[in-house]
Amino acid sequence: MKRFSLWLALPALFSLLNLNLIAQTNNAMTTGTLTPPSAKRAPKKTEIHGETLVDDYFWMREKTNPDVTAYLEAENAYTDSVMKPTAGLQEKLYKEMLGRIKQTDTQVPYRENGYFYYSRTIEGQQYSIYARKKGSLSAAEEVTVDLNKLNEGHKYTAMNTYAVSDDGNLLAYSIDHNGYREYILKIKDLRTGKELADEFGKVVSAFWAPDGKTLFYVTEDHAKRPHKVWRHTLGDAKEKDALVYEEKDELFRAGAGRTRSRGAILFFSSSATTSETSFIPADQPTATPKLIAPRDAKREHEYYLDHQGDKFLILTNDKGRNFRLVSAPVADPRPENWKEIMPHRDGVMLEDIDAFADFYVVAERENGLPKLRITDAKSGKAHHLPFPEPVYSASVSTNKEFKTSLLRYAYQSFTTPASVYDYDVATNKSTLLKQQEVLGGYDAKQYQSERVYVTAPDGVKIPVSLVYKKGFKRDGTHPAHLYAYGSYGSSSNVSFSLARLSLLDRGFVYALAHIRGGGDLGKPWHDDGKMLKKMNTFTDFIAVGDHLVKEKYAAKDKLVISGGSAGGLLMGAVTNLRPDLFKVVVSYVPFVDVINTMLDETLPLTVQEFLEWGNPKKKEEYAYIKSYSPYDNIAAKDYPTMLVRVSLNDSQVPYWEGAKYVAKLRAMKTDENTLLLKANMGAGHGGASGRYDALKDTAFDYAFILTQLGINQ
Repeated sequence: MKRFSLWLALPALFSLLNLNLIAQTNNAMTTGTLTPPSAKRAPKKTEIHGETLVDDYFWMREKTNPDVTAYLEAENAYTDSVMKPTAGLQEKLYKEMLGRIKQTDTQVPYRENGYFYYSRTIEGQQYSIYARKKGSLSAAEEVTVDLNKLNEGHKYTAMNTYAVSDDGNLLAYSIDHNGYREYILKIKDLRTGKELADEFGKVVSAFWAPDGKTLFYVTEDHAKRPHKVWRHTLGDAKEKDALVYEEKDELFRAGAGRTRSRGAILFFSSSATTSETSFIPADQPTATPKLIAPRDAKREHEYYLDHQGDKFLILTNDKGRNFRLVSAPVADPRPENWKEIMPHRDGVMLEDIDAFADFYVVAERENGLPKLRITDAKSGKAHHLPFPEPVYSASVSTNKEFKTSLLRYAYQSFTTPASVYDYDVATNKSTLLKQQEVLGGYDAKQYQSERVYVTAPDGVKIPVSLVYKKGFKRDGTHPAHLYAYGSYGSSSNVSFSLARLSLLDRGFVYALAHIRGGGDLGKPWHDDGKMLKKMNTFTDFIAVGDHLVKEKYAAKDKLVISGGSAGGLLMGAVTNLRPDLFKVVVSYVPFVDVINTMLDETLPLTVQEFLEWGNPKKKEEYAYIKSYSPYDNIAAKDYPTMLVRVSLNDSQVPYWEGAKYVAKLRAMKTDENTLLLKANMGAGHGGASGRYDALKDTAFDYAFILTQLGINQ
């Protein structure tokens, strides 16, 4: 929907709602009286399990309704007026953070089929330029995609697929210009620089077969669920494309990909608890897929694999929640032929497998920390990569070559900037290729990180990663920023942040809580924070907040919390439960209207997420969801200062969730604390796509946090 100004004389603005919003906004802007918008109420009743739910703001779901646009614009105008006195601080923070960034920079090139591929940025340009060089890094540069040019005439640009054919001649890439993740797949002839006629809509992913003319691509259904895999022959009409695989069960998502070995093409389908995979030889793109193991939803069997020569290496949870590693012959990979390589261990989660010609790498997680275990394919001898810090993140990076002795991996911590290494498995030596430059004299020795454990109400120990500037004293006077996610089994890895330094240098403690619902301590950690155990996620977080105050890491009136998406659900739930504990809450694209969303199976993600949250059509699950759903538990009481961000084109958490949440809070809360809604009218789930725009958003958020704590510089 096209954005329009509140002050344009459009017919829609003559409704009573819009006139009211304009009057309030103009009053705020001209007289200085900061009166927040008041959303109209249009009660919608839902009968369920003998109860009547009343939603006064259900009308906000009507994206094409001018009243909706008017309300969001009025909230934006109010937010801008409230934040106007912080303009100087915002600019200071922006320049401060920008001053640490090497704006003209090049990422570490990776090798693929005789070319070196990389991306680079130029000072003043919002987006990356993708390029390559043939044979050596001293060769002439060939630009493959310039996102800055593709962004011309658009407010938002994101690229998803980037796949080059084996011969290096053709590039399949996908672009989204509205933030709704509606990617259009295009094919570019890299020899001529011209776009081919072949074009496909709503593509999730794509890759080439070895012949350089067969393209596989995955499309999504009306609810943005990847469900069909297609085979396309270059030059053919789209109507001739062959449907290779279709996933009809709405709990499952389909996918496809080609292995690093380039020898196999995999077709897979997975739900939140179950998976299955089929394969064909890559050089036989029209072959019929062969199933490895059928799905077994009753046993919640998941398995994931990679290809290595005449065998598959498979991670499977058939013997335990944290997975074990087995091998299976490509000739007959049925479970009857699986041979165990690494047994299941209660305390170690096997997260991923990467196979190379002469070795393989298993990504493990133990005590909340990632580990990379490297095994020689012939001898079976294994060792872990050593990492120097007590709290860090490490992962396998971009490795396109199968026959190599080098493993590229990424490493960072709260104090060590993002770093890329090549590890030689023959010599056991790591070589630093690039570390993110921090301009302005950053000294890692001036900061300190640690890991502490907090006892939850049920006695479980919750890991918490902390960072602060050296010289910090636990005297109960410092501001603290507490962040967490805690859903989908997603692990919360520590990371370096150029922006965060602006908080640390102002005396903040930053805390990352590894709460249940995430995957930080393996699958059981996820199990204990989902479905009918979801409340553990919230009580874990509250316990961490209490601990920070009790142990004097944080002043009791200076605890700031933030989270996004499912982390926004966390923000809403804990704020309802313990509004007294938190001073400032920043919630990004928050999933807060849980019952209404999970009752609507036409929305993206809803059906697939019955296995994460539950299905409110089932009475027991409805009652449990209702006990914590943030929107349904707003009450007439005092709430902390809050900033809620939404995006109009968000396909994962619709804008109306945060908008309804703020409207209801405004109507019910009993305090005078600041409550702001900021809607990005041209972006999706991740917010602004341009790097400078995103940095300005961060400066805005930090200025909000700082001034609410009485810090004005």
